[in-house]
Amino acid sequence: MGVTKSEIFTDAQNEIATLAKAFAHPARVAILHQLFKSETCICGDLVDEIGLAQATISQHLKELKNLGLIKGNIEGTSVCYCINQDKWQEMKQLLTAFFDQDIKSNCC
Repeated sequence: MGVTKSEIFTDAQNEIATLAKAFAHPARVAILHQLFKSETCICGDLVDEIGLAQATISQHLKELKNLGLIKGNIEGTSVCYCINQDKWQEMKQLLTAFFDQDIKSNCC
């Protein structure tokens, strides 16, 4: 597999590509849906709600946390997760600006 050469792209292009990883797997989309639906932090409910193994859920939570879209707080022996509201707003603004571009010519 080739190197991405991310340094040749703008910060915005790299950020969009990085955030798009959050939506690259339906399990991560389902996790985000659950977190929005619950309107509070979720600890162990994700396995029951989504129907995947704990290890699989944990891997997807780790990816979402690394992307900054969710936050986790340790409560006793469990970690509770919620949407990182600041990062979510940043992502919405960045993606809205990207998707609001209009096609200026009809080349085909």
